[in-house]
Amino acid sequence: MTCPQFFFELSGESKDMPKAEVEGCLEAVADSSRITASGPGYVIARFDPRFFDRIADRLGMTHSLGRYLGAYDPDDVSGLENAELPEGTFAVRGKRFEGMMRDVDSQALVRKVGGLLSRRNDVDLKDPDITVKMLMSDRVHIFIEERVTETDLLNKRKVSERPFFSPISLHPKYARALINMACVKTGGTVLDPFCGTGGIVIEAASMGMKAIASDFDEEMVIGCRENMDFYGMKLHDCDVLDISDIAGRFSDLDAVCTDPPYGRSTKTGGEDIDRIYTRAGEAIPKVLKPGARAGIVLPHPMELSTMSLERMCVQRVHGSLSRHYHIFRNCL
Repeated sequence: MTCPQFFFELSGESKDMPKAEVEGCLEAVADSSRITASGPGYVIARFDPRFFDRIADRLGMTHSLGRYLGAYDPDDVSGLENAELPEGTFAVRGKRFEGMMRDVDSQALVRKVGGLLSRRNDVDLKDPDITVKMLMSDRVHIFIEERVTETDLLNKRKVSERPFFSPISLHPKYARALINMACVKTGGTVLDPFCGTGGIVIEAASMGMKAIASDFDEEMVIGCRENMDFYGMKLHDCDVLDISDIAGRFSDLDAVCTDPPYGRSTKTGGEDIDRIYTRAGEAIPKVLKPGARAGIVLPHPMELSTMSLERMCVQRVHGSLSRHYHIFRNCL
């Protein structure tokens, strides 16, 4: 039996990271999944529906997702006459991706789509049982919105909300994207050897993984444990370690996901930043399983002789600061 197609409405915060996150998540979760199409603001994938909730629970950079009803030209949506919705009332909500299709009257198109779908279901604009989303991108994409990313929950775990505070930390949605791009399976072991306030291991634990934390700064390890306790998350293991010493303590891990120090306000023990990155590149493969991945966030592009670079995504932060999300594969 052919699996149905699902539509992922992506955030526009990065050119390529939301799509890369979906790809990594599908590889980690859904057997025999296949991306059938992608474009500005969306990914369409075919997979067994039994994986839907597990995929939706993990994503950080997807606005919403659900069963795909098809792509149409704005002047001809007549194919929706044959579309079937679940039982209940519905409403159509339209959105342009980054201002696309400016010459199309979006409200008129919403009414046209609603008119076609109302032949089998009743409309309720205030409190519908079903929300039908219409994304205006390279074409008009229609899907049944079945899950929306819990942005409020993610924001409650951002750095300013943690009891142990440090201004340098990834937002939870980017930490999730990094873990998903590393294709970590549920139950897998994930080490952050520059754990800081624990942003990455908090998300790894919340995604059902065995989270391991280390840092050369004992204060950070203590603070990371405090933050994990605050959110009711469990650390699988932790230790105070220099990056070069992690292989003497950990081994056979499924992934390393980390955001090493950079910038003037970070603690480096007086060591040159690029030297720390080089030592990290030497140490990380030694704790990974063969073929396992490392997701490393750096302020500039970097290649490592010890691991092969599979992909790199860029997040513009402000001014000249950009974060480069590297996904390396262990060659050892």
